Amino acid sequence: MMPMRTTLTLSDDLFKAARMRAAETQRSLKDVINEALRIGLAKAGRPGGKPYRFNPPTFKGNLLPGVRLDSRDWLLDYLDGIPRT
Repeated sequence: MMPMRTTLTLSDDLFKAARMRAAETQRSLKDVINEALRIGLAKAGRPGGKPYRFNPPTFKGNLLPGVRLDSRDWLLDYLDGIPRT
């Protein structure tokens, strides 16, 4: 795989942390940033990461008298204020 050159704008705190990690581990800044990106992408839904699961809250409620939940057309008319029987 051919390496690709690009320009990134990093926050000062991230750049300093990456530069410190590179010095601590005696690796290049390029290697530290590549590793951090690989780990971050893996955790963000890439292979090996945990997928996001949407779990909305549910609440108990009461149905208004005369409202029909078995008919989409009836509900749309009701919401538009069109009287139906």
